[in-house]
Amino acid sequence: MNDRPPGAPRPLAGLRVLEMGALIAGPFCTKLLAEFGADVVKLEPPGHGDPLRKWRYLQNGTSVWWHVQSRGKRSMTCDLRTAEGQAIARALAVKADILVENFRPGTLEGWGLDYPSLAAANPGLVMVRISGYGQTGPYHARPGFGVIGEAMGGLRHVTGTPDRPPARVGVSIGDTLSALYGVIGAMFALEHRRRTGTGQVVDVALYESVFSVMESLLPEFDAFGAVRERTGSILPGIAPTSAYRCSDGSYVLIAGNGDSIFRRLCGAMGRADLAADPSLAHNDGRAAKQAWLDGEIETWTSARDQDEVLATMARADVPASRIYSVRDIVADAQYRARGMIREIRTADGGTLKVPGVVPRLSATPGDFAGGGPRLGEHTDEVMRELGFDDAAIADLRARGIV
Repeated sequence: MNDRPPGAPRPLAGLRVLEMGALIAGPFCTKLLAEFGADVVKLEPPGHGDPLRKWRYLQNGTSVWWHVQSRGKRSMTCDLRTAEGQAIARALAVKADILVENFRPGTLEGWGLDYPSLAAANPGLVMVRISGYGQTGPYHARPGFGVIGEAMGGLRHVTGTPDRPPARVGVSIGDTLSALYGVIGAMFALEHRRRTGTGQVVDVALYESVFSVMESLLPEFDAFGAVRERTGSILPGIAPTSAYRCSDGSYVLIAGNGDSIFRRLCGAMGRADLAADPSLAHNDGRAAKQAWLDGEIETWTSARDQDEVLATMARADVPASRIYSVRDIVADAQYRARGMIREIRTADGGTLKVPGVVPRLSATPGDFAGGGPRLGEHTDEVMRELGFDDAAIADLRARGIV
């Protein structure tokens, strides 16, 4: 289902974006811009393209991930290691509103594509730079992937159970957080350009993106010397909220940490004694008895199967959920009703389910027509827009420049 009104405008229509980068952080940033109407030209190395094309599960030789990450973009091959390729990229940047790159700092400078040079020809250019450690500081030249940002940003230290090594989140959360900050920064910079006429650099560091969502990690340490550690499925100091085992071996996530919600939870479990206990009336009191309280709740859930627990929580208006697998997601009525399970037709004629667009805008919603482009699918088209004729394009292709 897609409830996008026919002919509805997209808010970034007319915005020109040049993507120079690969894999996750930079391309995820431009994916979002493309979904909301920006014309994204993605530069890829001739011959093999973005390595993501070959990551994880391949369908007819192309990663299914590719069709999520690169939908709505135009693919152009260009060898940025050559002087001619750099000249082509420069010509594209002169016409762009936003340039997104996620190379190691110094790479663009080495190619003569530094921001001051590009801004001299295009003063309104906004350059989004996503890197492991940012463009400055003693670590700026180090290589950095999202997992390194997760480690340095503090997320890995608090993820997992106390008796096991630090665990990773099951997706590339450091990269996608950075991509989101890249989009936010670009929108801020465009508003500044609207007022002043000038662009600027948006400098996003992977580790800073992770660190910025670590809630009260820093002030807790500063004020109390407290160091958050791995605590499994609970968040110490907020109670009760955890995953509780059911009689069928499954788990239910119950979030009963609001005062009135906790009282409803107690009523649903038949535990009027807990609801009447003044020491449990507010979160600070419940947090002081968190382990014991979680045990009391799991004693109740472990005597019932998942369906009964969820039905009881629903009747009591207590937030609860099974732990969804992708199989649960695909079958879920809420996902379907909100258009979050979309089916596209790929270039080879097959079909593929992909996630819908987030966020939902009522007047100017985002959208996409299909999957990711074939490598270099739009090279000739983009080159002609730059003024190259067919003979010049054929010559550059024969020499491996595009």
